[in-house]
Amino acid sequence: MRPVFPFSAIVGQDEMKLALMLVSVDPTIGGVMVFGDRGTGKSTAVRALAGLLPPMKVVVGCRYGCDPASQNARCDECRARAEGGHVVKTASAQVPMVDLPLGATEDRLVGALDLERALTTGEKAFEPGLLARAHRGFLYVDEVNLLEDHLVDLLLDAAATGENVVEREGVSVRHPSKFVLVGSGNPEEGELRPQLLDRFGLAVDVRTPESIATRIEVVRRRDAFDRDATAFLALWTKAEAKVRRGIEKGRQRLEGLSVSDAVLERAATLCALLGTDGLRGELTLLRTSRALAAYEGAEEVTLEHLRRIAAMALRHRLRRNVLDDADSTTRVERAIADVWGAATPSA
Repeated sequence: MRPVFPFSAIVGQDEMKLALMLVSVDPTIGGVMVFGDRGTGKSTAVRALAGLLPPMKVVVGCRYGCDPASQNARCDECRARAEGGHVVKTASAQVPMVDLPLGATEDRLVGALDLERALTTGEKAFEPGLLARAHRGFLYVDEVNLLEDHLVDLLLDAAATGENVVEREGVSVRHPSKFVLVGSGNPEEGELRPQLLDRFGLAVDVRTPESIATRIEVVRRRDAFDRDATAFLALWTKAEAKVRRGIEKGRQRLEGLSVSDAVLERAATLCALLGTDGLRGELTLLRTSRALAAYEGAEEVTLEHLRRIAAMALRHRLRRNVLDDADSTTRVERAIADVWGAATPSA
């Protein structure tokens, strides 16, 4: 297996790393969109995340990696076995990190008729696609703003419903497909469709570092990894284990954390001031601030947790304002300053 650059060894890009860790703690946040310059470690960070995630329990023999603890989110095959009284055997498996290449076909994404079995046995069998492989894991799309429209539509359907439905060539299949969508792209190469952008819970910006010391450290670590990956990985074993423990403990704490009315009121005020459409902004603020508190081991979700994650949860939800030429991050930061500044000292 090809070695992967360790997540904890990535220099800088703190907002991107934090966003990826938070969606690992709580996948219901809804995924991460990473905007930025080429060569800034976007794909490196996403792929490195897979090595950090704790293993998950799956049903043995299931082609979709169904969760044995879930009665509702099972594929037809697992449901039929359970109804037939078969004993469900479980095993540990690595959380999937699936790449969706730009040139992928529709059949590759959603699955299609297994032609080999059809020709050899005459049986109409389904060959699962990338949406099946990504179930309960991460689906990564590099240069997502260049993805073909018909593939975007399929992703939107699966992300909205949590399942993949295939009706073609005499095959009728429905299987769960709940995944965290992670995309990366350079805005200069094309804009992302608003319908897809809205499906990302968080959006972060990464830039080429300006500090000479930072640039040198990036090059030094990358060169060390390329020259001797085994030795480099050994140096970062403890740091990787620390991040992994943080994600595991964050998941355990998540259910016990509630969000106060004061935090919800501040989130709603912020979204109203920015004019975000719908209530997805408030929901994302709630889930992300709670995930941050859980990851850091806090006993309660505070207004400070909310303030720290507000920009990444809202910057991609703003309408264009022809009277304000400031970028979205600046607009969110101004709104945060206004709302927090207007709050009473006790808040």
